[in-house]
Amino acid sequence: MLKRGVLLAMVMSLAACGGVDPDSPLGKRKAIFKEMLNVSEDLGGMLRGRLAYDEQAFIEKSAHLDALAKKPWQHFPAIQEDERNSARDEVWQEQERFQELARALEQTTAHLVLSTTEPPLNKSVLAVRVQAVEDACESCHTEFRAY
Repeated sequence: MLKRGVLLAMVMSLAACGGVDPDSPLGKRKAIFKEMLNVSEDLGGMLRGRLAYDEQAFIEKSAHLDALAKKPWQHFPAIQEDERNSARDEVWQEQERFQELARALEQTTAHLVLSTTEPPLNKSVLAVRVQAVEDACESCHTEFRAY
């Protein structure tokens, strides 16, 4: 019972300090983007020697990244929310361009998955595909993310 009280107090203090509601659109998309970053870093890490290369794990993580790439866009409401976030106003003002870049990311992750369908995998092809995913992320961040 004491642990539950401590946990509740911690959650309440985070909320009071401007924490993000995990069930809000902002909270949901932040969680998806964070997971995408972690998976992408693992893929790049395997190809760059930071992590041990595991072909089956690479295939699975590529598919997971592709699935994740389709999810965050539904959590950008039509009207800009009042919560402080790292999205620029242009996300809502330039929806056509924002959606174009979202589709571009989805295409790069789909191409990555296609490159994993015939083992043994070609690491040089995978490196090009992972770089394309990273570039797609960066191009959207450059236009629409406030750092």
